[in-house]
Amino acid sequence: MDEDLRERLHTAAASHRPDRERMLARIERGMAGEPPVRVPHAPRTPRPWLRVASATAAVCGVLAAGAFAAASAGSGEPEGGRRVAVQPAPASQDPARDGALPAENGPLWSDGSADPHSNRYWAQSNVTVKATQPLPELTVELRIALNGGVNTTGSWRSLPAKDFTASAREEDGFLVYRWTLKPGRSVPAGTHTFAGQYNHAEGGRDTGRDDYTVRARAAGGRAAVGGDFSESR
Repeated sequence: MDEDLRERLHTAAASHRPDRERMLARIERGMAGEPPVRVPHAPRTPRPWLRVASATAAVCGVLAAGAFAAASAGSGEPEGGRRVAVQPAPASQDPARDGALPAENGPLWSDGSADPHSNRYWAQSNVTVKATQPLPELTVELRIALNGGVNTTGSWRSLPAKDFTASAREEDGFLVYRWTLKPGRSVPAGTHTFAGQYNHAEGGRDTGRDDYTVRARAAGGRAAVGGDFSESR
């Protein structure tokens, strides 16, 4: 190459300053006019070990879901997060517990009923006793089955409190109210009421297992009556 030409080219290259703005504009126009070309990828053949792993994961997922469902169905937690197991009370052999005693016997007549002031949270069970003659001995027992959150709130009787020994305790799955006439006292002829009061869970309560007995001694000998509370309240 001619030495003079080489010198001129070198001088021109050294003095050249690129136009950055024009270059960027050309790049932008090129990008706007020619969208990028996407090269399709060849489909991949699933590998045998991958298929086995996927199937195993699916089976494990099904088993896990089944175990969770079974655990959820078996928990049965009631609201509050606590379960209370209620054991059935053993059947009593006393005939007074299965309705064998009559409601009327000799000088005694009796009836069991729910007090009209009972409500959705509280109840009173009344035992009415009619005596046609004075009674030198008398024991009245009222049994309330321990279902529906039963809890005693007291008791009363229409006869003088000083004439009776009264108690309320849980026995064999029942809340038992008992009134016993004290020695030397007497129950006059007439109609008398004995009542047990208790709280219970909200709503109606099944009284099918509640019952009462009344045992007394009169001039003609001993007598016993009894009954139940068939209505729910």
